[in-house]
Amino acid sequence: MDAMHEFAEQRRHAEGAALRDLKRAMARFDRLRLLKGGPTRRGLVVLLAAAFASSGCAQLVESSRAADADPQQLIAAIGKHSIVLLGEIHDNAAQHAMRERALRQWIEAGARPTLLMEQFDRERQGDLDRALAQPGVSADAVIAAAAAPSPRPGQGWRWPLYRPYIALAIEYRLTIVAANVSRADTRRVVSEGLQALGFDPNVPADIADAQASEIIDGHCGQLDAADARRLVAAQVARDQFMARMIERVAPRAAVLLAGNGHVRSDIGVPRWLTPATRRRSVAIGLLEVGASADGMHFDVVLRTPEQPRTDPCEAMRAAPASAATRGR
Repeated sequence: MDAMHEFAEQRRHAEGAALRDLKRAMARFDRLRLLKGGPTRRGLVVLLAAAFASSGCAQLVESSRAADADPQQLIAAIGKHSIVLLGEIHDNAAQHAMRERALRQWIEAGARPTLLMEQFDRERQGDLDRALAQPGVSADAVIAAAAAPSPRPGQGWRWPLYRPYIALAIEYRLTIVAANVSRADTRRVVSEGLQALGFDPNVPADIADAQASEIIDGHCGQLDAADARRLVAAQVARDQFMARMIERVAPRAAVLLAGNGHVRSDIGVPRWLTPATRRRSVAIGLLEVGASADGMHFDVVLRTPEQPRTDPCEAMRAAPASAATRGR
């Protein structure tokens, strides 16, 4: 019995260490996701793009190597599509300024889309609705009422970059939908499975494989394949929920504001839309000049200058391996 008790204690210790490692990996995943506009380093760069999905063509178009995006090009990319999945690199100020100008011109021309924002967690929809209903409310007041608290000082969304979209919604009385799944819920689906929160656990193999690869890359190669596989559920839950919210408002025009990783037509939100909604949609990647990004797909790609930033992988590479990870 003593030997069995000792074995059980060792097993509980090992399982606890593995769980702690996974929680740390999820925290790193969230931090890198906010820095990079998606789950991977490849979300920072420029690539080949597919032509409009609604055209039914398999033609590929290659954007030039220079930064060439402007509001008119974005409006042209939107075209006659009523469902717009508009990507971003979260910290790129030039992209945000260009998107706001393009959306303003589109709205001034008569469009009245629902804005679905990755920056608000779904649990805060009630707070968001109440804040927007207040007479004379400001964008800052909406953010204060509905933004999730930052996990640590200096982390979380860079709200000054998102204030103009909220101000635009207030000015034109647009609905804002909280389109993200919270950290608490993504941790639950990682530990209990997608079905635990009503998401579809039947993830196609190509999505799971590609997402796991992206997550490993997003962790700068410091995460093993097994843990990356478990973290796929977090990304898929977010993609499925964004698709679910788009379907809910799809009879009307809608714009999803989300990181490029979510907007990818090959493994992101577009894969979870119904065929009818997908035909009405366009997935636009806003990417930076400077590096190659093999394997990513959008309907349209526009390039912007690179946002100056430090390499988020430097600190991760410098950090010592955890005790539970050593020797694996």
